[in-house]
Amino acid sequence: MKLKILTLAIGIFAQISISSAIDPFTDSLNRAPDNWYNLDPLTNQVQGVSTEKTYQILADRKGEKVTVAVIDSGVDIEHEDLQGKLWINQDEVAGNGIDDDQNGYVDDVYGWNFIGGSEGDHVNYDTYELTREYARLKEKYQNINPDDLPKKERAYFEKIEQQYETKQAEAQQEYQAFTYFHKNFTRSQKLMEAYLDVDSLTAQDVRNMESSDEIVLMAKGFMEYAFENGLDESLLEEGIEHYRQAVDYGYNLEYNPRTIVGDNYEDISEKFYGNNDVTGPDSRHGTHVAGIIAADRHNNLGTKGIADHVEIMAIRAVPNGDERDKDVANAIYYAVDNGAQIINMSFGKSFSPNKSIVDEAVRYAEEKGVLIIHAAGNSSENIDETDNFPSKIYENKKPASNWIEVGASSWKGQEDFVATFSNYGKRSVDVFAPGVDVFSTTPNQGYESLSGTSMAAPVTAGIAALLMSYYPDLDATQVKEIILSSVVKLDGLKVNCPGKSDKQINFSNLSSTGGVVNAFEAVKLAESYKINRKK
Repeated sequence: MKLKILTLAIGIFAQISISSAIDPFTDSLNRAPDNWYNLDPLTNQVQGVSTEKTYQILADRKGEKVTVAVIDSGVDIEHEDLQGKLWINQDEVAGNGIDDDQNGYVDDVYGWNFIGGSEGDHVNYDTYELTREYARLKEKYQNINPDDLPKKERAYFEKIEQQYETKQAEAQQEYQAFTYFHKNFTRSQKLMEAYLDVDSLTAQDVRNMESSDEIVLMAKGFMEYAFENGLDESLLEEGIEHYRQAVDYGYNLEYNPRTIVGDNYEDISEKFYGNNDVTGPDSRHGTHVAGIIAADRHNNLGTKGIADHVEIMAIRAVPNGDERDKDVANAIYYAVDNGAQIINMSFGKSFSPNKSIVDEAVRYAEEKGVLIIHAAGNSSENIDETDNFPSKIYENKKPASNWIEVGASSWKGQEDFVATFSNYGKRSVDVFAPGVDVFSTTPNQGYESLSGTSMAAPVTAGIAALLMSYYPDLDATQVKEIILSSVVKLDGLKVNCPGKSDKQINFSNLSSTGGVVNAFEAVKLAESYKINRKK
């Protein structure tokens, strides 16, 4: 994600002279082509998934409705580009305060909110799972001498304690660094605008400016660095807010918002809690995900989703912070029991203290023939070697047959083809999909380009929905097989290894398929399935 890149850029800045000359690149060289993720590699010379090309060959065909559950931060159900694209529980009478369909959830017209309270309030921020685990162990062992603990328990506690203290300190440092950088950015920008007598600066303005004044030259060097690294006011403010949340909530041992929900949190079998407000206080992430899958393709508004005949079941279970296993499991159960054929899960974390209950829910979805698409994560890590939850691998080490793990690719070519932030893994990641500068819906009739494996997962979920719509006889495992078997392979392409810009690796070694999802190739393969079944 951009924050990871910004953090690196600001860290480098701290090590160089403000007056050093840097040649800023122009915006045009770093702008993703419009609608790029829907475009075709051959026709448009960008590695999209060929959505537009696919619909040309499906023009005379009629698709069936497919329901995709988006387990996320919430979905803006009022968004102009999602109208007619939302799942509606036809068995529920809106607003009557009665559980008409007797599914345990009152007035669940558009879905359910597992991190809401019975009085209509919400969990917006939550702690990280690392913080919760450290708090649990700290309380458990507070009256015990660490030397008296069994060796394995002591080692685990010390590991968690060290990780927490390191991460908490890093978040505090990054918050201070972003705040400092933003302050100097604002000062330099205002000084340069006044010196050049312009309302807003461009890279060209800064490059051409000449002065013998040392203060002005320092400001010039600062702004050159900002342009070079794509830094602007909004991104810096986003960075400040991200790390403020981490300090104030994510790594705060005293913070516990669970009282808002009002459930018995220790009862992991409890299912019926929350409220029916599927939008919540911050639905930016979930609304963006929903738009990638389902934004209306025919209304001439902001963007086009991958799938045409689709409806989004909105399930809110992901706060600003780490989601909780109990909520994830219940969200999966809700999606399956209410008719979702595909579940998109664009979230993840490094610890899962109740992994068993999530496994049970995934196994339930597997038994019911529901496909799960999951984002691989944005830590630039090989998740063959590090933990990333939820996971397609059950505790018994066997994989779920209904799961696709997705890494993020970029619109850029050659060595920059893989997103710098994307997790990867020859065994753990199945495919890659567009996940950089993906333009989609955001709350209050907004549209925005965001980056993350969170965007790559719904691209893949959209292709799965397209296949299920036009080939309704296919089951979840067949759709998964088609998507994985029809990837576009970029033979011989060497890319920068995520998180290791000085190391190149064959793209084929970053996932089990070694390829990028493609709707056109998937439909071609689905046609062959259809023909073979007729024989």
